[in-house]
Amino acid sequence: MTSFDTSHVKNIVLLGHAGSGKSTLAECMLFEAGLLTRRGTIEEKNTVSDFYELEQQRGNSIFSKLLHTQWRGYKINILDTPGYDDFVGEVVSALRVADTGVLLLNAVFGVEVGADLIWEYTERFKTPILLAVNKLDQDKADFDATVNQARDHFGPNVVVVQYPLNQGLGFDSIIDVLRMTQYKFPGEGGKPEKLPIPDEEREKADRLHKELIEAIAGNDETLMEKYFDKGELDEDEMREGLKKAMINHDLFPLFCLSAKRNMGSGRIMGFIDNVCPCPAEMPPQQTLGGDLLPCDPEGPPCIFIYKTMSEAHIGDMSFFKVFSGTVKSGMELVNESNGVTEKLNQLFVVEGSKRTAVNQLTAGDIGATIKLKHTHVNNTLHARGKNYELAPIAFPPPLLSIAIEPAQKGDEEKLSMALHQVREEDPTVIVEVSQELRQTLLHCQGELHLSVIKWKLEHISKNLHVNFGKPRIPYRETIRKMVQSSYRHKKQSGGAGQFGEVYMQVEPWYEGMPDPKGLSVRGREEYILDWGGKLVFLNCIVGGAIDTRFLPSILKGVMEKMHEGPLTGSYVRDVRVIVYDGKMHPVDSNDISFKIAGLMAFKQAFQQADPQILEPIYTVTVLCPDDQTGGIISDLQSRRALIEGMDAEGHFTKIIGRVPLAEMHDFSSSLRSLTQGRARYRMEFLEYAAMPPDMQRRLIDEYSKVTAHHHQEA
Repeated sequence: MTSFDTSHVKNIVLLGHAGSGKSTLAECMLFEAGLLTRRGTIEEKNTVSDFYELEQQRGNSIFSKLLHTQWRGYKINILDTPGYDDFVGEVVSALRVADTGVLLLNAVFGVEVGADLIWEYTERFKTPILLAVNKLDQDKADFDATVNQARDHFGPNVVVVQYPLNQGLGFDSIIDVLRMTQYKFPGEGGKPEKLPIPDEEREKADRLHKELIEAIAGNDETLMEKYFDKGELDEDEMREGLKKAMINHDLFPLFCLSAKRNMGSGRIMGFIDNVCPCPAEMPPQQTLGGDLLPCDPEGPPCIFIYKTMSEAHIGDMSFFKVFSGTVKSGMELVNESNGVTEKLNQLFVVEGSKRTAVNQLTAGDIGATIKLKHTHVNNTLHARGKNYELAPIAFPPPLLSIAIEPAQKGDEEKLSMALHQVREEDPTVIVEVSQELRQTLLHCQGELHLSVIKWKLEHISKNLHVNFGKPRIPYRETIRKMVQSSYRHKKQSGGAGQFGEVYMQVEPWYEGMPDPKGLSVRGREEYILDWGGKLVFLNCIVGGAIDTRFLPSILKGVMEKMHEGPLTGSYVRDVRVIVYDGKMHPVDSNDISFKIAGLMAFKQAFQQADPQILEPIYTVTVLCPDDQTGGIISDLQSRRALIEGMDAEGHFTKIIGRVPLAEMHDFSSSLRSLTQGRARYRMEFLEYAAMPPDMQRRLIDEYSKVTAHHHQEA
């Protein structure tokens, strides 16, 4: 297979809500380029892009795919991405390496919620974007309404390059106002006939042509002058102007399409070739060290890994973009993150599930290699002696947490290895082994994402079955009043016994509190606790009642109980402990005696000091269409939420509330069903706050039942 030079490579990413037709458009592009003899369909489960069994079962994309096609001397790399928010990680990683985004809008539904989320990422990456209104052959297609919505959501810089002549079931013609031509398609789609614009459309076409020219000229002074002089721009000038405006993220040209009937895809491919930037025309990458790395085939070789996939028979496959230089099979590159030298034994270009070996790939191109042992997503590999590290992909934070365990005891190791592999392929999955909650937690993007993770785990590891459960809540315990207590630990058995007696005062700690009245402080230790809050430990012992060498043991006893609070076994925080008296025995006193005395004195005092359970409170921000706010607010209020305010954000209403974590467990599925997937949310930890007394009582009862049960078993 021929290697393409940088100026003849185009990297595009297909974007859009689920069901907008991305995989079908990819199929058209391969068919148009003659790489396929017939087009597969989603219904027949035979498209090149959706080749995973799970995707064929579900009828939509779940993973991003790399495909490529050759068209009039150009190589177009196509990254097809999934449309559901849950798989946003696949979209973000594809956007990191694409040079143009093709955002598909469904002419029947207009701009759907996922599109706004995608748009935010394209703004962040400054990705040149072209829009394609698809499904113009459907009965309820409404091109004008879709364009108005696109302008409403993405701004006035959406410019119409084409409009449909007869949208709906009989759709077969497009008017192109850049080329001022009518394209009329045969019934089975494919290559159109070029016709002059019909008289009755002339006025509209002229008006849109003028709007397009003015938009292009408005972004470029030289073109503006030419336009004033001649009252027109020729096609080359328009193309150059469009390219510049797209690179600057200033204009977003809009096209017409019926991917299903293969009408309009050839013209979009022509535009990608002629107008969309090649990698070398995009601004150079900035390394984390501040160097500029231009996309130059003669430069030092440098590749960036944007995705890994595990294939049953060949192991891990790493997908990368060549950001500089030319990489050849057999070449050795250094991984900047760990200093390991990796050998690129084989290089591939990829066509969905099909791989073709090539000898080299040039700056700007996208390909894959296998068996890189120490290389992961977001790693930069470069020529020896260059310390390049490219900006990593920032994956969105998780929205759903669930506890996971193997269905069969003894499968923990199996599960841990399978989770490691899922995490390797999907960086939006976070696995946390929580000592505090004694659970393994899986953090992910939502219910849909979770069902895919479960499918993957059970396919990676034969006979592994997993159970999901509710994550425990990381409660905290503290006290509200001051209490004094004492405890004597005495144990006599043949030979040396154990003896230790401790008097302590336990009180709520707060910032800036005065020293205790009537006691003199001889030693003070402050501990900032790993789980939040403080423990302050004061030595106020007079006249050597307890030897100072026993104080660390008393503290150890207190700390042990703080790791497992008396009410619910949760961590204790914000307490001041004062040891002010005690007794010791010249022979029987030792460290263990004072540790036990300290622990028991603290436990007693804590239970009498008006103890309180604190629960984690999160700030929850929901973005939703205006007409959905009522339902969402009442759902949040049923979760003990305090609604703090409502705001307009773009085209959505933003609802902000404070909600206890304990009530948020099934919020993502409930929000999805309330709004048909048209809303999204994020949550951030805010603070710990006191629980309502009735709920506190219930938790304490539950905990004492569980501990009583454990004691019986023991």
